[in-house]
Amino acid sequence: MSSSLAATGRGRRLAVLVIGLCWLAVLFDGLDMFIYGSVLPHMLEQKALGITPGQAGDLGSYATFGMLVGALTAGTVADRIGRKKLMVVCLTLFSLASAVCALSGGVAVFGLGRTLAGVGLGGLLPTAISMVSDYARGGRVALTVGALMTAHHAGGILSAYVAKWLVEPAGWRAAFWVCVLPLLFAPVLAKALPESLSFLVAKGRAEEARALADRYEVELPAAEGRTTPGDRWNALAELFRGREWIQTLLYWLASFGGLLLVYGVATWLPTLMRGEGYNLGSALTFVVLFNLGGIVGMLIAGRASDRFGAPRISAIWFALTAAGVFLLSVRMPLGVTFLVVFLTGVFLNSAQTMIYATVSIGSTPAHRATAVGWTSGMGRFGAVFGPWLGGRLLATHHGGWGFTAFALAGVSSMVFIGLAALRSSRRGGVRVSPTPAVPLPRG
Repeated sequence: MSSSLAATGRGRRLAVLVIGLCWLAVLFDGLDMFIYGSVLPHMLEQKALGITPGQAGDLGSYATFGMLVGALTAGTVADRIGRKKLMVVCLTLFSLASAVCALSGGVAVFGLGRTLAGVGLGGLLPTAISMVSDYARGGRVALTVGALMTAHHAGGILSAYVAKWLVEPAGWRAAFWVCVLPLLFAPVLAKALPESLSFLVAKGRAEEARALADRYEVELPAAEGRTTPGDRWNALAELFRGREWIQTLLYWLASFGGLLLVYGVATWLPTLMRGEGYNLGSALTFVVLFNLGGIVGMLIAGRASDRFGAPRISAIWFALTAAGVFLLSVRMPLGVTFLVVFLTGVFLNSAQTMIYATVSIGSTPAHRATAVGWTSGMGRFGAVFGPWLGGRLLATHHGGWGFTAFALAGVSSMVFIGLAALRSSRRGGVRVSPTPAVPLPRG
């Protein structure tokens, strides 16, 4: 669809409208995702809900497990009800789930709220990526997706300020009530966001698609053949033909370690920094710097990968991430620590994205969507494991090893993506356009 947008004023306005609305939705997604990690030090300090460090890690994993479910089912549900409706449903779900958390009187109900929030969070992000990819102007899909992903980190920054301004005077529940406010945005999204033209054409809703295209003076996308479940399973089987299973497994292991690192650090960074002796204000400032680094990193990594290759950049980025995470276990002057946290955010968040770029570039067009989707899905198990691991270490009074454990995950991803790239170069791997034809998920 991106190549079909006409270069008219209306066509540009349509792209800006869709991207702007999706950016705001992903901003709220990021706020809800990061709010738990931002309020967690206060909850542990106040023994809110009787929560222990071990339970805190479990609760962090509930949300990421929900995200796994949401991400894996989003495509099927979107094919049935449409991308626009699914985005509205997901936004509504994680907003209402935050109300469950705010009203909870015990760990079990709070955990249910975080799980339901995770389902909504996991479903919204890939759907939003598909929407903006549909309406991105010709040749700018990757840039548009990168710009959208900055909203997720902006939400992380917002979560730190919400916690900083509200938790001390009003308590942790107030932060979750703020996360209910995006519910007010759901009617705006339902009314103002146009449905995906690709979805309308695929569903045979030609009149509706033509009316929308005429209103904004854009061309209709070409109708594509429907993918059957059998086609999807055949594409998955192709990833294991001959010795392809080695390459596939290396990508999956790299993604597992990368997302373990991303979500482990996102959940436990403020708490671990509190354990290193920093006050709550400084610990939350680390969250802001970490996500600012993520925004900068997303804008840098794509250009660097186009010039030097996505596998090489991913491996180098993971090495630098591991060094940065390990340094956080060392007491340094506050200014130096701020710099290390920022740089760690620059490299960590985009290192994982470059795994997806590597898989996309090294796959044949017929199998690309399956390869990227399953690499992301297998990595999500790391996203579940990361918060749990941090909780176990704190519960057993080994919190000081938290940064070391996460640093080792970064080293493992560096090794696995490096081996995959080496095997690909030795066998003369597939060479396709460096601009990914498949929208790249964050996780």
